[in-house]
Amino acid sequence: MTGEFIVAATGCPTGVAHTFMAEAALKKAAAARGIEIRVETHGQIGLENGLTSDEISRAVGVIVAADKDVDSGRFSGKHVVEVGVKEGIHNPDALIDRLLAETSSAQAASQTPASGGAGTGQPRDENDFLNVAAIDTHTGDGWRKHGRAVYKHLMNGVSHMLPFVVGGGVLLAASFLFGIYSADPTNDQYNPIAEMLNTVGSLGLGLMVPVLSAFIASSISSRPGLTVGLITGMLASTMGTGFLGGIITGFLSGYGMQLLGLLLSKMPAALAGLKAIFLFPVLGTLIFGGITYVISAPMAQISTGLEDVLTRFQGANPLILGLVLGIMCAFDMGGPVNKAAYVTGVALLGDGNITFMAAVSAACIAPPIVTAIAVSLFPRGFEPGERRAGYVNYALGSTHITEGAIPFAARNPLVVIPILMLSSSIAAVLSLIWGAGSPAPHGGFLVLPVVTNPLLWVLAIVIGSAVGGILFGLYRLRNSRRPAAATTSTGVRATA
Repeated sequence: MTGEFIVAATGCPTGVAHTFMAEAALKKAAAARGIEIRVETHGQIGLENGLTSDEISRAVGVIVAADKDVDSGRFSGKHVVEVGVKEGIHNPDALIDRLLAETSSAQAASQTPASGGAGTGQPRDENDFLNVAAIDTHTGDGWRKHGRAVYKHLMNGVSHMLPFVVGGGVLLAASFLFGIYSADPTNDQYNPIAEMLNTVGSLGLGLMVPVLSAFIASSISSRPGLTVGLITGMLASTMGTGFLGGIITGFLSGYGMQLLGLLLSKMPAALAGLKAIFLFPVLGTLIFGGITYVISAPMAQISTGLEDVLTRFQGANPLILGLVLGIMCAFDMGGPVNKAAYVTGVALLGDGNITFMAAVSAACIAPPIVTAIAVSLFPRGFEPGERRAGYVNYALGSTHITEGAIPFAARNPLVVIPILMLSSSIAAVLSLIWGAGSPAPHGGFLVLPVVTNPLLWVLAIVIGSAVGGILFGLYRLRNSRRPAAATTSTGVRATA
């Protein structure tokens, strides 16, 4: 035994597999070298095997292999190596080497003043939870670290948002099994169970944007960010900005509260309680809530304008209309552009136009099915956790929950979103050409009994999704071979 002791934290957005694969890899690598290690995990059910303050104090350093917030503020005063969760899976030995080498260097230079912050080996001011990490803009590494931090904050929001989307969306879809208008007490189809499912499901789904905003902000600036992010996210949702509004308010609230903390950092220590309990929530809500109020109106107006354009577009050539609907529905998957298409479809149902709604539904169902087909046909291109999430997307897509594709798109939106747009467009075009119609505004395949030309409608979705699934799968398969070849050449076994 070398006598060295290190601690680590792992976490991934979905919290299903990567979290625990990184834990196992780090433990195995440490054991092979006689190093004692304790690893806490941040999976979908929350924190497990949490590190104690004594363990953190005793450790020579910390490895954080996570794509979500793991409360790194606890490690103040310790040298921290912070990477993505995949690094923990594929390169555990290299991470341990890096931690030990950098810790030794930091100890050797301990007499030299250095700036604080995670990863520097210097303690941060415990009262200043809002320290801004300096980014070296003269190096590519600095920008990469900044980009990874932004991705981590976004994924922290997405990982907390998804259970609300799944729980609320499935219950809302199930309510239509009793009839399209079964949740309406004034309609002959009324059923109290359907009303309950519709009410609970709609509430759960409605929390998507506030939760996304809150946990993006929380990842950036801890509890003050959570409070203000939740309020601004709820405001953005109420004002009709959709998924995109949640992202904007999350980063606005998180970085805004970070800046506010710096501005108030010179207050006397005796007023720390007043700052935390009164000034942060009041000033944060006032300032960033006000900004959200101002920017939400233009975003909502954009959606309204798009709805007006689409309404005038309803009689256009099926090829053109389907292409427009497909691009809009897959563009932001729940944001104002997607919502404009969806709300227009709902509004046109009142005029008796059910083919437009069927095309919108087909375009919304396709993206998650694309990811499901991709992981099924090209499993080697995806990590085990991604495969499990992809298989779940068969169920999410079938119930009209587009958001299941978001974690896949977020990894490389410039490539993945165009593929999803193509798939949604094919599904929408074929749905229009084949005359499918849906009088139900939600529900996916659960409302097939009321869909006109249901088999052709399903076929349109399958064809569009299959095209995208093959393209996406081939892209990921080719992309996965590059790092696999690189890690194999350095003697580190890659996991397909």
